[in-house]
Amino acid sequence: MTDLTDLAYLPATEALRRFRDRSLSPVELMTAVIARAEAVEPKVNALAERTFDEALAAAREAEARYAGKGEPPRPLEGLAVATKEEQPIAGRRATDGSLAYENEIAEETHPVVERVQAAGGIMHARTTTPEFSCAAFTQSRLWGVTRNPWNLEFSPGGSSGGAGAALAAGETTLATGSDIGGSIRIPASCTGTVGFKPPYGRVPAMAPFNLDTYCHDGPMARTVADCALLQNVIAGPHPLDGVSLHPKLVLPEQFEGAAGLRVALSVTLGDWPVDPEVEANTRAVAEALRAAGAVVDEVEVAITRADVMKAALIHFGTIFGPYVSSVAAEHGDKLTPYALDFAERSGRAASEPGSFLEGLAIEGRLQAELGTLLDRYDVLLCPTIAIPAFAADDDYLSTKVVINGIELDTYLEASLTTVFNIASRCPVLSVPSGFASTGVPTGVQIVGRSYDDTTVFRAATAIETVRPWSSVPAL
Repeated sequence: MTDLTDLAYLPATEALRRFRDRSLSPVELMTAVIARAEAVEPKVNALAERTFDEALAAAREAEARYAGKGEPPRPLEGLAVATKEEQPIAGRRATDGSLAYENEIAEETHPVVERVQAAGGIMHARTTTPEFSCAAFTQSRLWGVTRNPWNLEFSPGGSSGGAGAALAAGETTLATGSDIGGSIRIPASCTGTVGFKPPYGRVPAMAPFNLDTYCHDGPMARTVADCALLQNVIAGPHPLDGVSLHPKLVLPEQFEGAAGLRVALSVTLGDWPVDPEVEANTRAVAEALRAAGAVVDEVEVAITRADVMKAALIHFGTIFGPYVSSVAAEHGDKLTPYALDFAERSGRAASEPGSFLEGLAIEGRLQAELGTLLDRYDVLLCPTIAIPAFAADDDYLSTKVVINGIELDTYLEASLTTVFNIASRCPVLSVPSGFASTGVPTGVQIVGRSYDDTTVFRAATAIETVRPWSSVPAL
């Protein structure tokens, strides 16, 4: 490993400490991150846009701040932050990963991006997504296929797959993502990184999708502390988002250990079939927490894949699906088959008589089940996805996912994430749990009580302490 590669993987919290004591310059770090990106991008393809020259200029300005010239350093001063292309920046392209919007220019900047910039984060790149962020893999006709740095035959997940891949490959220090059905947590699991789905309203978003309770913007990083650092920057009320929460929650810099933490373990989360390697790694995390002093009980959860998928498709068919369908009505020949399929399936589910009320009834039952469970435990621990990763080059329109001899109706059923978009007030962190035999990482979800973000980060920090994951892909 070269010195530049070492620097490219430096945690954000350590980089800030070294910036402050002048043992490292923001220019040195940005140079290392850019060099790493240029070396691995031909294989990984995680970046939709690069602004490296501007980033180096901003790093020089940050260097001056740390030298006492001008304004004092801000919370993210000098750090490389890759933002998800779905989050618009005024005056820059806003494609949503679609050829239909290839030349679209944004008029507004997303609140998350605003806050990263205001905190001194340097946005040196924007990351790839599937078209309209409607898939659990990352490929599009606009950007091509994004690959998993741990094994290029596999996808980094989706829809924030470019963000996960960029973090895992050392192409950025921090990244932003968004999550409507698992789009932060799935890539975190597949790439061995950390991804946080904040509870609804914790992080401000843009209309009209800020009013969709399934939708969450959040931070991604390589360590739990780095994830908390970015979360503290992007969280808090915003005047343009009426559902953003008052007051702002600030996560502490230090968390208690695992001792006394009450953990509910559910490997199958009801009736999900789970790959043996994913199960083994999930149980290893649970056992490590138990050894560190947590109380870990394996529990039964009365949730079914069928209920989750039905409620989710009805929900998507009333909001997200019609958006994709409206674009397809004008630009159908430019859209990917998987985007058209998503719009058609969700629209069909939502068009059945009484479907909206039925979907709400299912969501209410699921939320009650989780609420009752989390009344007895501090957190719920379960896999993030039931398989290590999806194939990079497959759109899963004809391919079926088979787990333990069970064929899933749709590949999306391999994800255990969407139920927590339904239970949208639950904070959820995905952290690494180990590796599969293919070399691809696996992950676990830590699910907290409604708006109890701090306990989720406490549990994640405890896992990171007893099972650290500081490794680098062999690219």
